[in-house]
Amino acid sequence: MAFQDLISQLGSLGRFQILHMIFVLICQALVIPHTLLENFTAAIPNHRCWVPILDNNTVSDNDSGILSQDDLLRISIPLDSNLRPEKCRRFVQPQWHLLGLNGTFSSVTEPDTEPCVDGWVYDQSTFLSTIVTQWDLVCGSQALNSVAKFIYMTGIFIGHIVGGHLADRFGRKLIFTCSLLKMAITETCVAFAPTFLIYCSLRFLTGISSSSLKTNSALLILEWTSSKYQAMIMALIFCASGIGQILLGGLAFGIRNWHHLQLAVSIPMFLLLIPTRWLSESARWLIVTNKPQKSLKELRKAACMNGMKNSEDALTLEVVKTTTKEELEAAQTKPSALDLFRTPNLRKWICIISFVRFLSVISFLGLLINLQYLSNNVFLLQCLYGVVCIPANVLGNFSMDYMGRRITQLIFMSMMGSFILAIAFLPQEMQILRVILPTLGGAISSASITSTLVHANELVPTIIRSTALGVVGIAGSAGAALSPLFMILTTYSASLPWIIYGVLPFLSGLIALLLPETKNQPLPDSIQDVENKRKTSKEAKKDVVAKETPL
Repeated sequence: MAFQDLISQLGSLGRFQILHMIFVLICQALVIPHTLLENFTAAIPNHRCWVPILDNNTVSDNDSGILSQDDLLRISIPLDSNLRPEKCRRFVQPQWHLLGLNGTFSSVTEPDTEPCVDGWVYDQSTFLSTIVTQWDLVCGSQALNSVAKFIYMTGIFIGHIVGGHLADRFGRKLIFTCSLLKMAITETCVAFAPTFLIYCSLRFLTGISSSSLKTNSALLILEWTSSKYQAMIMALIFCASGIGQILLGGLAFGIRNWHHLQLAVSIPMFLLLIPTRWLSESARWLIVTNKPQKSLKELRKAACMNGMKNSEDALTLEVVKTTTKEELEAAQTKPSALDLFRTPNLRKWICIISFVRFLSVISFLGLLINLQYLSNNVFLLQCLYGVVCIPANVLGNFSMDYMGRRITQLIFMSMMGSFILAIAFLPQEMQILRVILPTLGGAISSASITSTLVHANELVPTIIRSTALGVVGIAGSAGAALSPLFMILTTYSASLPWIIYGVLPFLSGLIALLLPETKNQPLPDSIQDVENKRKTSKEAKKDVVAKETPL
């Protein structure tokens, strides 16, 4: 853990770290909209079957203009159980008797209906076009809409597996830059996808890049600062995500065509490639991968930017090697993902962290990707999420600094569960509360996820941190992929998915109490640091017991 001494010498949070942080926050603000983009680009508008008498201008059945559009709709489209026009079926022949013009048709039997063999007519009052309207992902093909989201989440799942391993092997900066370039290209190409299959394939590649990009951008700043600022940085990252949500809501409100919206959030990512030229590799990673000379170069660069004019004299190769002797010795052995489960302490922590992440992400995404079920104004709700996330994360950072990581997770997870359970039993007529409660729930869920990530980052060693966070990310991605599937349960009960989303955070908060507190503790650099920390903790407890035991 001696790297902390080097960080203290060059400045824990100076100009160097601040500039890196600004760049990372901008990246987070522009990346997060791509995860939530299908709230708008894949929105399902109101629709009905295309019928000649209504939608074919060449048909002359209503040339006299006697019948209104409502009358023509009534004789062409049957009503569902809620007495609303069916979305997926139409009458085989116009049912004139439904107009009650005379009594001739009083004994007519149940009219024949058929699927929408000629296509659909979509309501364009909210969205001019979506992938649903372009490829008719409704009725019998409606499941394909969920498939598109599942494929994107699967890409994130794969990205956590591959990206973490590659970042620990080739460095944070290289994988970050490659992921940024690939994501910019694939998301721009999505706007021109000619078929649904190509669309899904490109979104899958985007998902892989997205997870690697978000993880490594955070590591590039977290590994340059002391443990004192870890919670603050994670809170700022989630605040940036909130700004990204506001940006997405505003763009979606102004751009109702999905092609144009896709381009609007994708093209700016190419501009982010320019500052990566001046981005510094993690000196901590360079040390634990036995590259002290390159690490020294980055440390001197940081020291100069932080105002240490005599950095070349203070920071020498001998100083770096002496200060980080234990880390360099640990770097002689190349760790793998299996090393996370070889030692008892680290294995226990990884399993608990992964389970907490799995449960919390299910509820977190359950709110974020189901906005259409919560409010009639999806644009307003998306913006409100982003606005409230910022003060919620500031509050979360304050809580982590004063109450610690574990208690903060318990309190915020419990609050999130309470808000979601309230939504489950709230009548549809109470629209104001159905906007307020999801907004508060989404904000609190963002703060709770922040505390979970901070805790995870502070528990795993640097030498295998990216791989470890990748494994934890896999658990979160599994929860993300599973989250939309709970909405299938609405066929049995409209409130059942929300009850599940509400109960899981309580369980997650309680399980987090099984982890050790990391408030104001230095980051472990090697697996041995994790095991030694446990031994030191046990010895300290024994000393306390011995002092309290009377002779």
